[in-house]
Amino acid sequence: MKLLLSITVLLLMISVGMSLNWTQFLGNWRRLMLATWVKLLAATFIVPPIIALTLANLLKLDRGALIGLFLIAVAPGAPLMTRVVAKRGFDMELAASYQLWGAFLTPIMIPLLVAAAGWLYGRTIWVSPLKVLVVIAQQQFVPLLIGVALMYFVPAFSTKIRSPLNVIGNALLMVTLVVLLMKMGPALTEVSPWVIIAVLLLALGCIATSFAILVPATVGTKTLVVCNVNRHVGLALLLSGTYFGTQKALPAIAAYALAAQLMIWLYAKLARYR
Repeated sequence: MKLLLSITVLLLMISVGMSLNWTQFLGNWRRLMLATWVKLLAATFIVPPIIALTLANLLKLDRGALIGLFLIAVAPGAPLMTRVVAKRGFDMELAASYQLWGAFLTPIMIPLLVAAAGWLYGRTIWVSPLKVLVVIAQQQFVPLLIGVALMYFVPAFSTKIRSPLNVIGNALLMVTLVVLLMKMGPALTEVSPWVIIAVLLLALGCIATSFAILVPATVGTKTLVVCNVNRHVGLALLLSGTYFGTQKALPAIAAYALAAQLMIWLYAKLARYR
């Protein structure tokens, strides 16, 4: 399962690297002002974990659900986020810019946020930035750079294989999702109604936060809203097992993985309609 997921992410991220318009990609960095980046920092890293902890306390979730909800909230930037955004008709270059920005900040922000939450609950927890960086590099930086390098050095070959690579990657993604749903089945059966409510409200909170902070409601804002709902499920699972020593966070993390896709689909429909 892990190998299949790794191959899927590799192929699709290489395809994304081959598909980027670098003039537009770099333009997104130059166009956004410092104030916008500060707002993005708040919407991406600061507000979601506050929402997660608030929901966990209001709904009186158990320790495993609280950990799962919090780790999802502090881990933005799913590896296939850019592909999801492109398929929904949003700005792929802006999504890629956001993903790289988030990936650079994740090894810094996650240790700080986890340490702060641990302090609130009377525990000392320190997440290694290097371990987080390794995960991000393997899943995002390396395959994206491979795609960029191929497009730069062998453009004709890259243009020829880009579409087939994307088709193969998407086919593997469907297979991976089916296998993942089958494996998550036992965990999903353990999800309480309160956890389902919590993950839906967290996803909705990520959407509402992005809209409230990133005004006005432009096409770029709508793209960033979708990006913010896509949290890094794999990284959340890794952190829960490595630093919290519990598998009880799995049901909440698995439930969010499904809830986020539902919210993205509904949001994309509504955004297109509007």
